[in-house]
Amino acid sequence: MSEAERSVLAVLSKSQVAAHREVQRAQVLLMASDGLANEWIVRVVGVNPGTVRAWRRRFPEDGLKKFGAVAPGRGRKPVIPESKIAEIVELTRFSKPEGATQWSVRSMAARAGVSPTQVQRIWAARGLKPHLVETFKLSTDLNCDEKLIDVCGLYLDPPENAIALCMDEKTSIQALDRSQPSLPLKQGRGETMTHDYMRNGATTLFAALEVATGKVIGTCVPKHRHDEFLVFLKTTEKEAPKGLEVHLIIDNYATHKHAEVKSWLGKHPRFHLHFTPTSSSWLNLVERWFRDLTERALRRGVFHSVPELIEKIKEYIQINNENPKPFIWTATADSILEKVSRGRVALQAIKQN
Repeated sequence: MSEAERSVLAVLSKSQVAAHREVQRAQVLLMASDGLANEWIVRVVGVNPGTVRAWRRRFPEDGLKKFGAVAPGRGRKPVIPESKIAEIVELTRFSKPEGATQWSVRSMAARAGVSPTQVQRIWAARGLKPHLVETFKLSTDLNCDEKLIDVCGLYLDPPENAIALCMDEKTSIQALDRSQPSLPLKQGRGETMTHDYMRNGATTLFAALEVATGKVIGTCVPKHRHDEFLVFLKTTEKEAPKGLEVHLIIDNYATHKHAEVKSWLGKHPRFHLHFTPTSSSWLNLVERWFRDLTERALRRGVFHSVPELIEKIKEYIQINNENPKPFIWTATADSILEKVSRGRVALQAIKQN
């Protein structure tokens, strides 16, 4: 045994995180190199004599190259045959239990005749999570690909002498007051609030997020008709730096395509509208900002009136604009279209079956 090998084995023999079998093997080899008899090593380390002899015999040939490898035919044998594992995976993916929408470890264990722990291990090893469901929506827009490429192009390669604004409405923001006062945060318990509430009216927020800086232009209005949208366009016209083209990313809501809106845009040629595909609000970065607004300022708030709610929204916008942080878009149009294509193929296959 070389000094380098002894040094490695010495560290491994005292390890708290390495596999127990490897720690024992390192201890056995170190004692053997010191000239201790096999019987003494067996008593100290707690392994059988055959194991000690096998480890000593293999070390001169293999050294540390195959130290953690288990010899062919050795090790723990599988308790469940492969056919049973395949059956459990097949049932999990392509069947439902009676009276339920998804399998649990216990219902699958009863169906397959194994223990719940074994089912759990099989699912974990294959990444199967029948208790979870994820949502998706493929756009049916006939011009989906063209719109997606257009919007992603603005994010990844914005035009010069222009600003890109992501605009949308957050409708029906309710001024909610709890039926009883909330209890404050204390050690061992989080802040609490009643599950029921009283509605004190609602407002709609028009907001435009500047892609490059993260600054937000926002205003609250009672409704979200084309009249209010025109007023917000005029506000944006005043806020946007003069002499720059304005590229406005919006959805396909009918309000944005009203005749009066088109007439106004015709008189203001520096405004260019870019529509996201239908059912693709995730493509608009202002939706991400709406989520932050909800989580940080609205969800746990208590508002006794609509003006109080509006004041809170204005305060959040002001604080955001004092230290704005832009959202960085990284996905290319090609990568998104590839996923969309896979989704369309999968849906088509399901429909054919």
